[in-house]
Amino acid sequence: MEAKKQSILIKNVLLDSERTDILIEGNRFTSLSADPATPADKVIDGTDKAILPPFYNTHTHAAMTLLRGYADDMPLDTWLREYIWPKEESLTPEDIYQGSVLAIREMIKSGCVFFNDMYFEVDQTIRAVADMGVRACIGVTFMDAHSLALRSEKESFISNWQDPTGGRISIASAPHSIYTCSEETLRYAASVARKAGIRIHIHLAETAPEVADCYRERGMSPVKYLDSIGLLGPDVIAAHCVHLDDEDIALLAARGVTVSHCPCSNMKLGSGIFRHGAMADAGVNVTIGTDGCSSNNNLDMREEMKFASLLAKCQGNPECLPAPQALRWATEAGARAFGIDAGVIAEGKLADAILVDLRSERMHPLYHLVSNWVYSAESADIDTVICDGRILMEGRQLLV
Repeated sequence: MEAKKQSILIKNVLLDSERTDILIEGNRFTSLSADPATPADKVIDGTDKAILPPFYNTHTHAAMTLLRGYADDMPLDTWLREYIWPKEESLTPEDIYQGSVLAIREMIKSGCVFFNDMYFEVDQTIRAVADMGVRACIGVTFMDAHSLALRSEKESFISNWQDPTGGRISIASAPHSIYTCSEETLRYAASVARKAGIRIHIHLAETAPEVADCYRERGMSPVKYLDSIGLLGPDVIAAHCVHLDDEDIALLAARGVTVSHCPCSNMKLGSGIFRHGAMADAGVNVTIGTDGCSSNNNLDMREEMKFASLLAKCQGNPECLPAPQALRWATEAGARAFGIDAGVIAEGKLADAILVDLRSERMHPLYHLVSNWVYSAESADIDTVICDGRILMEGRQLLV
């Protein structure tokens, strides 16, 4: 049973460059210039605060918080096959729940109200999301290693899915990658998704060996291969997308694919450098994800946003991925990719927001709020987190 939402009046808060009073009723922003005398169930003094959109993490594996620091400083293939996959076989459903709760607590405290997940025991992740009050898209993972019986169970789960929260949770079909899924499995996972009208979530072109293997086996790049079997489309969220040529990028843009850029994971695993400028120039909907805690090793989207911008500039252009664009990738673009009517502070939008403490030394002087938020601040500067009109954290204290 969802908790009854209060009306919330945030008084004298900094929005962009002006002080204002903001009213939330139910789960929507109803006024950005409210009468400060408006009666409300909850009044927040915003005098020392700025209001900003929260983060939408478009690629992670939440329960992998349990593997944080377990296997570091090695190539992706070794990391997966010799450490992560064997260790995951020992995880119980209750482990998945507790690992997901731990992840969600970390995400809330770092200003994130949504995550796009890919893992196992999805009912446990869904339970954690429902309990903790955030939003999520939970991927039902498909891999060749799973039996046909499991495949049937997954399809049945997808076809019978009902959101227990009334709007905060969606599901996706998640074929893991082209190196763990045969063409038949990829086609099957896409068919299941499109029959149910849900999204497809996949790792794509993450490493140079993945691309080289695909050329050797199929005579084309991973992007062109997925397009050749009809998988690419506006319902696809493709994670990483590091090793792409110009034709690949143009194809992603033409098909309306959303890309989840994971800069910290890409750097830590030595996967390579994302083509920020080319992606932006082509009009690809780029978003930001953290990946899982075993390859990052945290879920801090503010940190991820900063690294994305700085890594873009390392390619020789200091004007690449300026602070406002980095913020949009981490907020508005992610919300839009999942059909969430949020990601900006605007009347009529869903009431997702964070309040940042302007008394922090890292926020002074305040020449440009967004620049300070992207380049200078840290997650400890977040005072309050609101998701769907419900306060999840206030005064740095979790309320869920």
